[in-house]
Amino acid sequence: MSVSATQMDAFVRQLRARLSSADGLDDAARLVRQDLEPFLGRFSDETEQDFAAAIEQVRGSIRPVEILRVNSIFRIRQDWYHGPAETDRHWPALRAYLVDSKGWSADTVDDRIGKASNEIVSLLENPSKESFACRGLVIGHVQSGKTANMTAVIAKAVDAGYNLVIILAGLTNKLRKQTQGRMQKDLVDRLRDQWQLQTREDEQGDFRMPPNGGFPMPVDGAAQLAVVKKNVAPLGQLLLTLERTLPAILRRLRVLVIDDECDQASVNTASGEYDMTRINERIRLILKKIPANSYVGYTATPFANVLINPFPAGGRELDDLYPKDFITALPTPDGYFGTERLFGRPPVDADSPQPEEEGLDMIREIPEGDTAFLQPPSRAEKDHFQPRMTESLEDAVLYFLASCAARRFRGDADSHMSMLIHTSAYVIMHERLATLVKAWLEVIADQITDPGSALGTRMLGLWEAEQQRVPDDLCALPYVTGHQLMPFMAAVLEALEVPVENGTSDDRINYDGSPRTYIVIGGSILARGLTIEGLCVSYFLRTSSQYDTLLQMGRWFGYRPGYEDMPRIWMTDSLSTAFRSLALIEAEIRGDVAEYAVRKTTPMEFAVRVRSIPGMAITAASKMRAAILTDVSYAGKHVQTIRFDHRRPEIVRGNWTAAAHLMTQATDLGLRDRESARILFRGVPGRLIVQFLRAYSVQASHRELSAEFLLGYIEASGDSARTWNVGVVEPKSGEPSAAPMGELGPVRLSTRTRLERPDDFADIKALMSRRDVLFDCADGGEAAAETDWTRLKAVRAGVVGNVPLLLLYPIDRNSTPRRPSGQRVGLEAVGDLVGFGIVFPGSADGSGGYYSVRLEPPSADDLEDIEDEIAEQLEAGRVH
Repeated sequence: MSVSATQMDAFVRQLRARLSSADGLDDAARLVRQDLEPFLGRFSDETEQDFAAAIEQVRGSIRPVEILRVNSIFRIRQDWYHGPAETDRHWPALRAYLVDSKGWSADTVDDRIGKASNEIVSLLENPSKESFACRGLVIGHVQSGKTANMTAVIAKAVDAGYNLVIILAGLTNKLRKQTQGRMQKDLVDRLRDQWQLQTREDEQGDFRMPPNGGFPMPVDGAAQLAVVKKNVAPLGQLLLTLERTLPAILRRLRVLVIDDECDQASVNTASGEYDMTRINERIRLILKKIPANSYVGYTATPFANVLINPFPAGGRELDDLYPKDFITALPTPDGYFGTERLFGRPPVDADSPQPEEEGLDMIREIPEGDTAFLQPPSRAEKDHFQPRMTESLEDAVLYFLASCAARRFRGDADSHMSMLIHTSAYVIMHERLATLVKAWLEVIADQITDPGSALGTRMLGLWEAEQQRVPDDLCALPYVTGHQLMPFMAAVLEALEVPVENGTSDDRINYDGSPRTYIVIGGSILARGLTIEGLCVSYFLRTSSQYDTLLQMGRWFGYRPGYEDMPRIWMTDSLSTAFRSLALIEAEIRGDVAEYAVRKTTPMEFAVRVRSIPGMAITAASKMRAAILTDVSYAGKHVQTIRFDHRRPEIVRGNWTAAAHLMTQATDLGLRDRESARILFRGVPGRLIVQFLRAYSVQASHRELSAEFLLGYIEASGDSARTWNVGVVEPKSGEPSAAPMGELGPVRLSTRTRLERPDDFADIKALMSRRDVLFDCADGGEAAAETDWTRLKAVRAGVVGNVPLLLLYPIDRNSTPRRPSGQRVGLEAVGDLVGFGIVFPGSADGSGGYYSVRLEPPSADDLEDIEDEIAEQLEAGRVH
């Protein structure tokens, strides 16, 4: 290498070193020149050329930060991170490992992991500063490769100057060990000489105070790693270590704290002295001891985090863990099987939903009566309760065995295959259910391998029926017939194991080594964090009233290469309904992050908006042990009735009467817009809307449309004093209603079919079509082609201003599916239904009125369930 090239490389290194603390590249160049001229004198012409070339080389490698933050809401501050530098070591080593050893494509690593981790690191605080306290939140997806993003963020942060990484990793030894192993394999083993481990991978490897009492002085170019269980004892050891660390060393530490599953235990939700509160307190004390720290919470269920009051107890001091600096929602990865794939998305046209909008027919019913055979009725009776095999559990196990054989037929014998059974939070029930399942499998083993036996015929019939319920193109691999899988059944039974996964079991899952075929039985430890490889079948009963725990239980989410058509979930109808509702709220939060990222909204402003989502009240109540007040806002939102008590004549008749009365009142006032080709009334007094909503009976599971929330908001926001526009949405052609709608007479009926499950009420999934937002706009023709609700509402606001819109939807009692569907059936209502949709004016950023609602704490029974789960989690972590 020439002297000139060597000198230019030295300039590049010096410029990069200065860049992190300088105000841009030009300022960094000034500082480097200022550093060198006392020693080199005035630069010669050749030196000037090398210096200029070095500046251009660094300039060319800098990535514009603006393109890095497309998924984030953040507090604007000075830019400091511009992507990986040529001198970095940890990220290049991790990237090479993912591509060369794990077989990931370079495009996947760069586009999915590289870009997202760049974005997050750029939002951390600059480690060249002497003191800072950054707080951020990363919202991932359950089982979506969140850990890969986490390791990339750690690698890049260490390259950028962070020298101590603390990972708070779950409540259990199993989760801590799993995380420690992953970090060592992905990060530490790549550059062993660059890491100092404060914790180990074995069961006893949790954090303990070092012999010298404090953290050692950081070594230039190296970083320390501590993976700490989120329990009181190890957190206490960490706090004590920080307290005994010399002040000179503390000032040198640049600490990145990663809180994995940060909505668990980190969020203070207790009203009494629970371990959760002590854990929460210790995390805060730890952060206060560190002069320079960035805390980043990772979660797939952000409900508790966004419900944190930024200013607790009505004070002015900001909550220590509130994500004041940034909130990032990771994009949905390609090939990911998540809530949208399972449940679909709101259709553009509710009259004719498309197959891709409908979701997948993969949820199977556990009859509510089966609960009595699988769960003890109370904690007091658990010691004497003996579970029994039910037909639904037998079907789930039979289907799983068939799927294992089918995967072997497809050449997947070297992969892990798993089924999850979660029916109780009680540890004693896990062992008893495992014994029951093992005994049943022993009894039926010979029949399963015989296609002519009654059970063999039942299994094959079940398999063939299930194959017809998913699209043919869902998986690129060939369809597997029942007879093709039978030759592999003996091998499935030979490999099958039934481990119990909880804090006290000695027979636990282990995916290291040879491929495993598991039916895993457990409780809350399965609900969160623990990876279940090759999961294909899930069977669980609701054991939690905490809805975010419910979403975490969706371990069936993730990647299913080669068996995308096989996953099935058995659950009760009530659980399925609750899950679908929660998935909609989750999607709304993610959509809000994307929307407010474009608007440059800060995390503090975003919090006001998200905490006011009406459906969030459900999760808030289940998170808090004491009653709380929260604000609800419908500003800029649209709401719609999608569930109906279609078999209750008094409700069906009463709702139609309420709509008919409103139409008669509006007609008598002469408010019909005669220039509109539709049934449209303008200037309807708000008091008539309130009367209609009071008379209308909303299906009980529609908590966000309850009179308490909806009418309370309308009164508080002043919408009851405004005039409204009211329309009746009719199809171009349709059957006439059996009863007149007031002065309008018979109206044309829309078709809305219901989902096959649940059976006790009708869930039509969507009432409104997106174009309906422009119902009262005379000039909305071109905009109707828009598929974005927010843009459509903006168009409407530009035409009609600040006027609320109520839409009535008469629905044909005899509605039938327009195309064959495994999920939809005829409505079969006792009379024609009427649903309503409301488009509220205002901005969805939270402007407009709020309505404070009192959220009551869980019932005594629900609290008992919650305490059982906490007890199991603490037992699983062996906390005493």
